[in-house]
Amino acid sequence: MKPTALRLALAGLLAAPLAQAHEQLRITASHDLAIARPSETITVAWPEVNRALPGALIHRIAVRDGAGRVLAHQVTNVAPQSKDPQGVGIAYGELIFQYNFGAGEKSASFTVEKIDTLAPAFAPAVTARYIQERLDDFAWENDMVAHRTYGAALGAPAVPGSGKEVLASSGIDIWFKRVPYPIVDRWYNKGHDHYHVDEGEGMDMYNVGKSRGAGGTGVWDGKRLYTSHNYKSWKVLANGPVRAVFELTYDGWDAGGTTVSEVKRFTVDAGHQFDRVASTFTFAGAAPVTVAVGLNKNPADKGQAPKIEITRDAARASLLQWVEQAHNGAFGTAVVLPGATGFTEDPLNHLVLASVTSGTPLHYYVGAAWTRAGRVSSQEAWKARVDNVAARVANPVRVALAAAPMPTKENP
Repeated sequence: MKPTALRLALAGLLAAPLAQAHEQLRITASHDLAIARPSETITVAWPEVNRALPGALIHRIAVRDGAGRVLAHQVTNVAPQSKDPQGVGIAYGELIFQYNFGAGEKSASFTVEKIDTLAPAFAPAVTARYIQERLDDFAWENDMVAHRTYGAALGAPAVPGSGKEVLASSGIDIWFKRVPYPIVDRWYNKGHDHYHVDEGEGMDMYNVGKSRGAGGTGVWDGKRLYTSHNYKSWKVLANGPVRAVFELTYDGWDAGGTTVSEVKRFTVDAGHQFDRVASTFTFAGAAPVTVAVGLNKNPADKGQAPKIEITRDAARASLLQWVEQAHNGAFGTAVVLPGATGFTEDPLNHLVLASVTSGTPLHYYVGAAWTRAGRVSSQEAWKARVDNVAARVANPVRVALAAAPMPTKENP
């Protein structure tokens, strides 16, 4: 063999181990807060997983924490690469899992590895779906709270003599839960009267009407709120077990001479009392408009003689409501809107304001809690929970990745 060929062959042998697939992806998640961050959702772009673990498939991977415990994980299919003709796992979007950071715990490590056996089917803690059982409601829930909103069929006029229910509102409803398991399917099957009574799982006691409910939006012109009609179409993008993502589209409406349309994208995570919403408004012109996110001024059920307090916290960009009822316990609602420009109100709603340009998403967080669920017992506790959310939003977790060989006894 010629010297040049020998050198090339040796170079190839030396380079071969570097070209082999790594057997483990190491993930470090860190943040700067001293507070606890329960159910922190950690996401890794699937191309990064695929790069470290070529050929990894969603049903043959394990995600482990620093103690080696297997964590429930989810892989979304929301990705530019929607085809995988060779079956090598390139068509996914994100790897998602959760971790409970304790107070003062600012860093945690995890590993992802390919396994030879099938990964377990983790029990879903989140779900979102179109409800054909009641015209065209759309409902979603996690292990903490449930919500729903209303479609075009419910808002359409009733044919005389049909007895059809009519509700024209793009507000957001709340179903308060006392149990961690899914209840939406069961409650719709129980029938309208039953889910307005707490039979142990929780109840629908929140009033929406023509208001924004808990987190609906509109365009504010300084004097009046212009709101959309019921949602027109829906799309589910991911559906558990850790995260649900879906979109609701609202046809254009007249906002004081400007036609505005909206697409809301909801991100619903397990273990969270707040959903993340990205609302994208589309309208003519480059000038911004003022958007309002609202909370119903009178959300209590009938006959409750409620005592209602509202807190506007400019420093944390939060709008918080606490409702003490004569019966059925107390509940809180809140909006956290980073970059809020102020607060106002109209006859139906307390509002927090933000400036938006056409086509640019507005991100905000909407949440609720009920004393009977046992997690929040007072107005002060709800304020602390909202402050925790605002702090976490302002200080997101950082994720660092490193591919490495599987550890051995000689090389732990």
